[in-house]
Amino acid sequence: MHVVIVGGGVVGLSSAHALAERGADVTLCEAGTLGGGSTGRAAGGIRMQFSTPVNVDLSVASVPVWESFEERFGVDIDYRRNGYLFLAREASTAADFESNVEMQTARGVPSRLLSPAEATEVCPELRADEFVAATYCPDDGVADPHSAVQGYSRAVDEAGVDVRTKTPVTGLDREGDGWRVETPAETFAADAVVNAAGAWARRVGRLADVALPVAPRRRQAAVVEPERLLPESVPLTIDLDRGAYFRPEREGTALVGGHFADEDPDVDPDDFSESPDLAWTAEAVERAADVARYFGPETRVRNGWAGLYAVTPDHHAVVDEVAPGFVVAAGFSGHGFQHAPATGRCVAELCLDGAASHVDVSALSLDRFEADDEGLVEQNVA
Repeated sequence: MHVVIVGGGVVGLSSAHALAERGADVTLCEAGTLGGGSTGRAAGGIRMQFSTPVNVDLSVASVPVWESFEERFGVDIDYRRNGYLFLAREASTAADFESNVEMQTARGVPSRLLSPAEATEVCPELRADEFVAATYCPDDGVADPHSAVQGYSRAVDEAGVDVRTKTPVTGLDREGDGWRVETPAETFAADAVVNAAGAWARRVGRLADVALPVAPRRRQAAVVEPERLLPESVPLTIDLDRGAYFRPEREGTALVGGHFADEDPDVDPDDFSESPDLAWTAEAVERAADVARYFGPETRVRNGWAGLYAVTPDHHAVVDEVAPGFVVAAGFSGHGFQHAPATGRCVAELCLDGAASHVDVSALSLDRFEADDEGLVEQNVA
């Protein structure tokens, strides 16, 4: 079986690896360089604390791969498990925490509820009086996306995957029981096509006459020198009600981020600023200072970056065979890196078996959305 994968980020590479391991003939087409899109600008978070079962299950199934990545792929991804600390200012958010932790622990995640005072044990400079509840999982962490791309790239090369970089897919047409895949240099006949194009997934879907609710949205991060020493043992800390987060980096620096804009317009994934906005950076540091006393007026900004999330209306991915032989794995809304190992196996199962069994991804089917009169896609809430 010949499968063409569109997109050479971590999801496309993981899918290529899983397919090749099962004996498929795989061609991967990437318009730029491997990992050069959203993966290369990901923050690298790997967490099991999610509010929906399918995202928890994708995380739980992916973590063993991240744990053993160096052994499997020969590359150290700098996997650090300092935990994730979620903070609630509002009573309604705290109530959600209770149900979330109950669901997570039922699925094997060692998360737990904390009082704000207890949260200071893992984040000592936390402004505990600002919060009403917290959740914490010590097994959550971060890894280096660039190294992950390197490891998967080696593995797919060794598995015989035909990797075509600087090769955009310009046409997708049904041809008999398969697909004709056009690129500027060559046309391929494929039994199946995988759309793993991330922020470009909607464009690729249109080539196949499939409307996808995947919008490219710009997200920013800044690297700063905190006013007070931020120990590397402090977890990635998220003020859920205000959308701010921070985590320790190497050599006394910290990563701060969050999404604060009232509006969230689509951007052109081929033409957007890759540097963080000055006003956004100042606000990110201010919001981090409202969470913990590590940050203040003497915090210095070193650098930063902006990248793209591929966002759906409900902030969940589409992992589904949306047309005969056309599988989509996109729209992860910021979760694509951490869920890539499990997603790759599910993609292989969808292509080769007709259904995913590694993780039940039925909640991520495209039919949870419905098309409007303009041909766009909106969430089906019925």
